[in-house]
Amino acid sequence: MAARFIVTKKRIVLIALTALGLAASLVMPAAAQPKPLTKVTFSLDFIPLGRHAPWYAALAEGYFKDAGLDVTIIPSQGTAQTVQAVQSGTANLGFVDLPSVALARANGSTLKLIAINYEKAPYSIFSLDPGANVTQPKQLEGLTLGSGSGSSTPKIIRGFMAQHGLDPSKLNVVDVAPPARASTLLAHKVPSIEFFVMSKPGLEAAAKEQHAQLRTFLLADHGLELYSNGIAATDEYLKKNPDVVKRFVAAALKGWKFALDHADKAAADELKYVPSLKPDVIKAELTVVRGLAVTPDVRKHGLGWFDPAKVQSGLAFVVKYIGVSGTPPKASDLYSTAFLPAKPILP
Repeated sequence: MAARFIVTKKRIVLIALTALGLAASLVMPAAAQPKPLTKVTFSLDFIPLGRHAPWYAALAEGYFKDAGLDVTIIPSQGTAQTVQAVQSGTANLGFVDLPSVALARANGSTLKLIAINYEKAPYSIFSLDPGANVTQPKQLEGLTLGSGSGSSTPKIIRGFMAQHGLDPSKLNVVDVAPPARASTLLAHKVPSIEFFVMSKPGLEAAAKEQHAQLRTFLLADHGLELYSNGIAATDEYLKKNPDVVKRFVAAALKGWKFALDHADKAAADELKYVPSLKPDVIKAELTVVRGLAVTPDVRKHGLGWFDPAKVQSGLAFVVKYIGVSGTPPKASDLYSTAFLPAKPILP
């Protein structure tokens, strides 16, 4: 009887252990299942170009996925369209500039900047040598400039002139459509054109073919203090999804650091999504973008950082020189620093 009792007791223990193991096996798969990624749609400010490689690097290098995000990047046809896409919910976040956010808020938009990527504004005047050879602010008086009829850049240039004590009315602006602007300059039909500085590599190469030297006059290198493009979202989205936004910003800025440090790989990353681009063009634009994104402030405070006081002065510039059609917003409505990484991502 004693032997039979021992065997029975062992069997009871084995049965109990088997039951526990079975229960654990039923629980474990559910606990091990990965958490589904949160879908986020991000709108560029234009069609994908070399300057946008940092966003695609964040995607290809897995930074967004590691942050628990399933990010879709969509193109745009300008910042006005990007503002509309974010405001309507077609995109959750967008890449827009400070002047566009200020103008939009004056007309009822609720967009707010939460990180600045272009610490220096990209507004540039291109000319040729021999030719207008623009290298100093005083040369803007009497200059004929090719620009688009709907572009706000001439207003920014005139505001820049006023700040330098020059007469803005002496800048002669002629309408030249963006696709024709480069050829018009190279054919000497206009002495200068305005474009973002990221156009420099292509224009420089084309000028050399014409046995001329391109002159690039970047307003930010001559005293223009105006933040440009950064990450923006609506007040409602920020309020409802603060953790998602923080994760997006941190992952995106990691992508920026990677792209600025590893141009070759960043170019390859972007080509996976935009195969029509050329690697050399992407790398050349990234070199220019580095000059806009990495400033002494950024080296100290990290990528994406911005100074609220400079947002205030930027708003004052927009109101005075570009003009708003609605009620000018308060500077505090244009930004929030709450979504930047707690640990700065230094370039």
